[in-house]
Amino acid sequence: MDDSSALARLDRRVADCRACPRLVEWREEVARTKRAAFADWTYWGRPVPGFGPADARLAIIGLAPAAHGGNRTGRMFTGDRSGDVLYQAMYDVGLASQPTSVSADDGLELYGVRVTAPVHCAPPANKPTPGERDTCRPWLVQELKLLRPALKAAVVLGAFGWQAALPAFTEAGWTVPRPRPAFAHGIRVPLEGLELFGCFHVSQRNTFTGRLTPQMLREVLRTAADAAGLP
Repeated sequence: MDDSSALARLDRRVADCRACPRLVEWREEVARTKRAAFADWTYWGRPVPGFGPADARLAIIGLAPAAHGGNRTGRMFTGDRSGDVLYQAMYDVGLASQPTSVSADDGLELYGVRVTAPVHCAPPANKPTPGERDTCRPWLVQELKLLRPALKAAVVLGAFGWQAALPAFTEAGWTVPRPRPAFAHGIRVPLEGLELFGCFHVSQRNTFTGRLTPQMLREVLRTAADAAGLP
């Protein structure tokens, strides 16, 4: 089985997961009740797998799908304000075919990039519990193992994602420094054959207050893309 087929199989398994009762109940309740603005949508209402090619040289790791974003559309960072900011920046630096991501069938392509998260279900109040994070970690570990032959860089968005991703990189076979480096925007940590970058999350709290500006995000993405050998 080639890497593309193995990753597609993993994505299907992720989408069928029901391991965390609280998250299953929440994602399905949101899919039933919906938001008025999306009343005519049929919500995805399942775990959201990663998005991007199996030979990605760069990974972007977030937190978890948004209740009315990825939980609605079935694609990471799609259909919400955070996704608007992220994909615009990716487009600006040449990593995406278009600046918007509104639905899973909108034709968006990523160039050498895979977008994923340590938690695949939308959590209440956007806050998964540590137990839910740990239960979901094996999916990210398996994904990183499949990506490892081509993967040269990774950008982790936010402190929660950083805390969840570092153990996953360890379990996937990379040696992470001990003590583990603390999260900071712009931090760069060399692993074996991979450069790991930290970036403030593209949450509305960060982007609306200016803690994370489009220029700051583009700078991190451009530096990571260069480290990954992407044009």
